Amino acid sequence: MLSLDPLGPAWDCPLASKDLEEEEGPWGGGAGLPPPGCFSGSWRHDVGLDCKGSLEGAEARAWTVYHYSLLQSCLQQAGLPETQDRSQVPRTGCPGAEVTLCILGSPSTFLSVLLEGGVQSPGNMLLCLSPAWLMKVPAPGQPGESALLVSKAVSFYPGGLTFLDDFVPPRRATYFLAGLGLGPGRGREAAELARDLTCPTGASAELARLLEDRLLTRRLLAQQGGVAVPATLAFTYKPPALLRVGDASPGLRLVELSGKEGQETLVKEEVEAFLRSEALGDALQVAVKLSGWRWRGRQALRLYSRKELGTVVDMVLALLEKLEEEESVLVEAVCPPARLPFPGSPPPGPELAVRICAVVCRTQGDRPLLSKVVCSVGREDRPLRHQSSLPQTLEVALARCGLVEATQVAVVRRRVKAAAEAALAAVLALEAGLSAEQRGGRRARTDFLGVDFALTVADRALTPVALELNGGLCLEACGALEGLWAAQRPQPAAREAAARPLVETMLRRSAHCLMEGKQLLLIGAGGVSKKFVWEAARDYGLKLHLVESDPNHFASQLVQTFIHFDVTEHRRDEENARLLAELVRARGLQLDGCFSYWDDCLVLTALLCQELGLPCSPPAAMRLAKQKSCTQLHLLRCHGPPWPAPSLHAVPCCPLESEADVERAVHQVPLPGVMKLEFGAGAVGVRLVEDAPQCHEHFSRITRDLQGEADHPGIGLGWGNAMLLMEFIEGTEHDVDLVVYGGRLLAAFVSDNGPTRLPGFTETAACMPTGLAPEQEAQLVQAAFRCCLGCGLLDGVFNVELKLTRAGPKLIEINPRMGGFYLRDWILELYGVDLLLAAAMVACGLRPALPTHPRARGHLVGVMCLASQHLQALSSTASRETLQALHDQGLLRFNLLEEVLVPGEYEEPYCSVACAGPSLAEARLRLLGLCQGLGIDGPHYPVAHFLSHFK
Repeated sequence: MLSLDPLGPAWDCPLASKDLEEEEGPWGGGAGLPPPGCFSGSWRHDVGLDCKGSLEGAEARAWTVYHYSLLQSCLQQAGLPETQDRSQVPRTGCPGAEVTLCILGSPSTFLSVLLEGGVQSPGNMLLCLSPAWLMKVPAPGQPGESALLVSKAVSFYPGGLTFLDDFVPPRRATYFLAGLGLGPGRGREAAELARDLTCPTGASAELARLLEDRLLTRRLLAQQGGVAVPATLAFTYKPPALLRVGDASPGLRLVELSGKEGQETLVKEEVEAFLRSEALGDALQVAVKLSGWRWRGRQALRLYSRKELGTVVDMVLALLEKLEEEESVLVEAVCPPARLPFPGSPPPGPELAVRICAVVCRTQGDRPLLSKVVCSVGREDRPLRHQSSLPQTLEVALARCGLVEATQVAVVRRRVKAAAEAALAAVLALEAGLSAEQRGGRRARTDFLGVDFALTVADRALTPVALELNGGLCLEACGALEGLWAAQRPQPAAREAAARPLVETMLRRSAHCLMEGKQLLLIGAGGVSKKFVWEAARDYGLKLHLVESDPNHFASQLVQTFIHFDVTEHRRDEENARLLAELVRARGLQLDGCFSYWDDCLVLTALLCQELGLPCSPPAAMRLAKQKSCTQLHLLRCHGPPWPAPSLHAVPCCPLESEADVERAVHQVPLPGVMKLEFGAGAVGVRLVEDAPQCHEHFSRITRDLQGEADHPGIGLGWGNAMLLMEFIEGTEHDVDLVVYGGRLLAAFVSDNGPTRLPGFTETAACMPTGLAPEQEAQLVQAAFRCCLGCGLLDGVFNVELKLTRAGPKLIEINPRMGGFYLRDWILELYGVDLLLAAAMVACGLRPALPTHPRARGHLVGVMCLASQHLQALSSTASRETLQALHDQGLLRFNLLEEVLVPGEYEEPYCSVACAGPSLAEARLRLLGLCQGLGIDGPHYPVAHFLSHFK
């Protein structure tokens, strides 16, 4: 396979033994008029492509018309409807308060991103067909930076629906991605628009220049990523600073020249040694080319036999004359294609070459993720180029070359995945060391990368060799493969959109952009299990103001404002809400929102929001959800329509405030039953009761032991110690974490719980994502959602506990705040969705920027550790320090839930220990082995039994 650049005008050089034209870039944006285009279709041409307030010249107007026709042609070929022009009635919207994902570039390059964005964030994915549709305005309070405003764009919606829209006032971009060109024309305009923006950008001219330097990227991949690259000899004149540091790389020889003339002897010696070196392996040819951003798409590829020493030397000397500072002349090995068996083909037939194109995206935590692999197959003597061969899946391409054995194909896929992800990791590491100026702006990042590979043989193994890095060409190839199936029945290999993780990253970065600098009042700081809040607030740029009962709480030093206020006496919540509102006004706090994740403070928070006029679910809904018996009894009366009604999921129960209530309840609620605190949390005091004497005994014990907040802080005793008796429901237990905005379900995450240690109900084990069948998962999600709506919970992040019985989901309880314990951490790790950020956005009246259908990138299985069961292990083999060290090494996930290791009858879990894996079975086996090694597993705490549901 050959390394080929985008097509451009080749300068004349008669020394080449073979000249091969290079490929067209993704923007096509040199100077001059656009190509004629081979569009044929019946779409309308009398659409409003002019943008009010800006004037386009004839040439710029011609490009706008060209790209509009190209978009219509792409939609037509994908079986999608024509764009509707509704620009005569401008969209008003909420500028500055909505997600706006803006792309400026060729529709054919970015079509897969645009369509996926229309699915994940309807109406918020915008394509600008002209730089004139955008404008930069200085950002107040951010010197040197500008906001990017969109006046006109094509909006994308589910089903491939598109609309040509004007925006009055203009929408403020929360993410910008441009098809960049470094020469004159539209590419340069795009580069100027992308520079120094207040919104996140997925590319910049400065970063593009680095990635266009093939010598720099090859050394980066070889040194930092351990990725195989072609053997290369480079002659460089005044190399950039980034090339002057670091050790030499195997197979890469860098020769720094003192000048461009008088180098004949040195060049001949170096070229001769290179052509004879073992680094070239089985390569029979070499390519000679210029390296540097200035030459992207402006030269023809020239190939020579290894035996043509004189010709190669002459070509290098000729190219040296054209060098400028920081540019190089490369002599590189042409990787021979792998000789794969091809049963049935005639022996003299030409060998086939495979070009592999991989798209890899930045995901949560700046981790690379391979999103799609596309291949092309062609004759060895007719080198493959982008856009000159049909895209194919890896399996089909290898099969055409005779490699059909599934395990061997899987090995190739794993190697491509590892190399592509290592390539992006190396680029991200390089960018992390650059200044904002070097990156093209404080928020400029590389969010996706295309990596072209040749498939060759190295050390007797099929090896992908990275030829070059590009974005648009590989992305377009993946979109073309998906387009082949657009009007057909989806195939497994083509069903997953290559752009899905990229759009998720766009949304995540948009959320950070929208929330930066927001002023939030937080009611209740929580304990050690909520330490992540303060780190996240710093990373997101949130300005937190804290109301907390403990004047010495560690978080008091981590917030903008600390208000010491006793929030534990909840019978006075209405009065306290009025007092707190007065304190907020007296301090002059200009709040964007107010929220809480602490059970005790949820009703107070809703009342305070009502006083301050801030968004929140109604206090009545919070009260209803907070008192468990009221929740169930209210939902039992919600018979619908619409059907199925919440009453289907409610469970009979009776509130208990006295012994007489207990006596009455045992005749109304079928036994065995479950007794619990009305306002309790953490399963403290929850018990299975078999008969009336056990009910009376447990009621007396709780009444005696847990009378007020001081007896067990943080579990809701500030509301009193009333109890309830509810019917015991057989089935598997599950948590459903919901994000609801305006009464609409935006996201749901289901986890499975292991069997509890009866007669108690303290959690033992969990796994995520759920192992249930899709229909059962959907039943749980809809049951949780309907129960929240039935209680009036219309805005927020909620945790709903249910059991899946043979008759369907049954409600245990609703927690009208984000899930506790490990849930936020697991969801962030697996799905890249931060429930804390989603809750903060809802509190500010902003729709959370979430993917429509987030998908887990693996599996987590965990167990709880209890002081009463694991005191010896947690003090030795599984100490806090040991578990944290294993977490830091990536061997487990450790979530500390309690600060002090003290056993007790009414205890909550001390910590959660989990293992990750590509499958549920593998994660489960890793965790079981870890627990056995650390001493967490034992006869009195059989981890294998607690994990038995996860098979």
